[in-house]
Amino acid sequence: MENHNNAEMRKEDRQQLVDLGSDITSSSKGSIYTLTIIGQVEGHQVLPENVKTTKYEHVLPLLAGIEESEEIDGLLLLLNTVGGDIEAGLAIAEMVAGMKKPTVSLVLGGGHSIGIPLAVCTKRSFITPTASMTVHPVRMTGMVVGAPQTFRYFQRIQEQIIHFVSKNSGISKEKFEEYMMATGEIPTDVGTILYGKEAVASGLIDKLGGLSEALAALHKMIEKGKGK
Repeated sequence: MENHNNAEMRKEDRQQLVDLGSDITSSSKGSIYTLTIIGQVEGHQVLPENVKTTKYEHVLPLLAGIEESEEIDGLLLLLNTVGGDIEAGLAIAEMVAGMKKPTVSLVLGGGHSIGIPLAVCTKRSFITPTASMTVHPVRMTGMVVGAPQTFRYFQRIQEQIIHFVSKNSGISKEKFEEYMMATGEIPTDVGTILYGKEAVASGLIDKLGGLSEALAALHKMIEKGKGK
């Protein structure tokens, strides 16, 4: 009976890995939940099936469960995202920022656009040397109302993003906005592309490193928490 239950649990873990790109690893150092933010962060609009997405309605309750679980000691957030829905991305970022458990993010490939708040929302953030982050003003596709109120709405959202990023990282509001509004860096657009070392030098990301460095930082936080 016990073997049957263990087999069922392993089957559920494998299915979870397929469905959510997540995994739980346990060792003498603690139990870590690894969650991936990949492709495009999907919001209220369902994206085409051929687009890789991270669905916020899956991630939000998952984060609440991680925070409440007595079996999970920390969260490792792996990012390779082009950005996506602003409200959905900020919702996930706010959830992670509000967690008491140890949290570490690692930017692999890219952490662009709304992926930036997701990269800095953890207690410690890492980026690989080859990874990049695109900082640009708020923009939307599709039909919008051509009125001053729409422009003001964009401004207010942008202010919220700037405030969140500066609050949860070492970059100043002024520097982040400067990157946002830079010209000549991105073809046919405004904004800035920061690679690993540049992202760390700007204060946007805490450390340059890979998986081992991110895990070491997370284990250290878990150990410190258990010591208390």
